Amino acid sequence: MMPTGLILAITFLTRLPMPKVVNFEPADMRKSVVWFPVAGVVVGCFVALAWWLGGLVHPALAGLFGVLMWVWITGALHLDGLSDLTDALGASHRNTERFFSVLSDPHVGSFGVVALVIQLLSKFVLLSLAAEYHMSLLLIVLLPAWARLGAAWWSLSLPTLKSGLAQTFAWQGKASQLWLSVSALLVVSLWQPVILCAILPIALWRIWLKQRLGGQTGDALGAGIELVESGALLLLVVLLAVLSDNAATEWLGKFAL
Repeated sequence: MMPTGLILAITFLTRLPMPKVVNFEPADMRKSVVWFPVAGVVVGCFVALAWWLGGLVHPALAGLFGVLMWVWITGALHLDGLSDLTDALGASHRNTERFFSVLSDPHVGSFGVVALVIQLLSKFVLLSLAAEYHMSLLLIVLLPAWARLGAAWWSLSLPTLKSGLAQTFAWQGKASQLWLSVSALLVVSLWQPVILCAILPIALWRIWLKQRLGGQTGDALGAGIELVESGALLLLVVLLAVLSDNAATEWLGKFAL
């Protein structure tokens, strides 16, 4: 039987139909955060499949199919967070009260629109280049998992700044409770150790949240997932480009599925 926390994590982070949770309690939602990386693997599998199918025809179609699947499988949840956070940062001018006021506004402003366009275009270009450089399918699968592990870490290690989704998942616990998720993801990543480059944007986003906001919100977590995915994908593509003309490419390619 599938754990309740896993059902809730997949239900919240994807559009996939899941069994209904019987005898639901609020504590179940908070505890589901440890299953975020597993939900990320599910997202990665769907994205990787669409990306691979598109790549059979042309690298540009790999990028297009990958982005379309990424948006559909997540319901644009994290893109919404990126848009809201960008609008709030652009309009607040470091005024805390104004920041939270704009953050809570459901309307999308010009800053948010620009952020969405840049993010979607970035993923399209990077996924197209990844197909051109014959990136491993496993890397595409693991990328969303690491990004959602980052979100789990941010939610547990930083204070919640406002009520909402961030408060829902940030139960009274410690980041050390993620040890099992971290260990499992590290073991799987041994087949593609270059995916560990995702740790860099994960750490940088936490530093930014701590220094700029002093904590985290649901929108900040969603924005972080998007930025970690595109940031890590950029690092992987650059690495593949650098290695494309030397023997290291053969070493990297032998892990390709």
